[in-house]
Amino acid sequence: MSDLYCVRSSGKLKLKGEKEKKHKKAKKRKHEDRPEGVGESSSGSSSNRERKKAKAEAKQDYESHGGWWKVKEFKHVTGPVAIEFNNCYVKTLDNGGFTLGAPKEGGAGPPDPEEVLLAVKITETKVALKSGYNKYLKVEPDESVKGISDAVGTFEQFEPVFQDGKMALMGANNRFISIHSDDDSVHCDQSRAGDDCMIVIRSNAEREEDKKVYIPEEEQGKIGQVELNYVKKFQKFQDHKIKLCNDDREALLVAKRDGSLHETLLDRREKMKADRYCK
Repeated sequence: MSDLYCVRSSGKLKLKGEKEKKHKKAKKRKHEDRPEGVGESSSGSSSNRERKKAKAEAKQDYESHGGWWKVKEFKHVTGPVAIEFNNCYVKTLDNGGFTLGAPKEGGAGPPDPEEVLLAVKITETKVALKSGYNKYLKVEPDESVKGISDAVGTFEQFEPVFQDGKMALMGANNRFISIHSDDDSVHCDQSRAGDDCMIVIRSNAEREEDKKVYIPEEEQGKIGQVELNYVKKFQKFQDHKIKLCNDDREALLVAKRDGSLHETLLDRREKMKADRYCK
């Protein structure tokens, strides 16, 4: 897959030699001989299995790298990050240069302190990277990458480019970073993003989608149990009997989706005239 991708002016990755696909008119499906519902359920089941497999693989990758997960979207390229080439992280040198760090035992593990960079968003597509020596990475005239800048200018900006589950990092010179095999130094000199330019950016920051949503104890369980929990919490047990509204609970499901669950529960308890918060 060498020289698989080439650079366009927009900074996107484009499959080298790829021809534009022509969409053919979809053939009409025949439903006469297929029982209703057949096919849809198997497709959904397969999709669920794929999602579960991907989730399990992501969890295993996360745990094996000490809590450093793969970045797959630009919005996550911020804060502490590490750049990984072939299971090795890019390492900062005290002279401002960069090299490839030693491989981790078992091909996994978290980055060392000198392998952690700070990503700072500059635009909607570009970031600046700061080393542990508090210097910004820069593409030099000889296309080497050095961490020697005190401020962000044109040549301190990099663009993470995503396509087909892969990623490359493009510098201000419209070339991609890679590792020179002779001394493992980092250069930004590849006009095409081949295998040697494919990277993984890892982050240990907490993502919004990973934050646990607090669910009150009363709202845990099925909707019938939720209503019973609130009745037990607020109902005045004058006759020592629990009184539940007999109306269909479909309205509760709709209210839960719309965010008006508490109001709907109160209305249902009010119908029973046995709630201390009812009028």
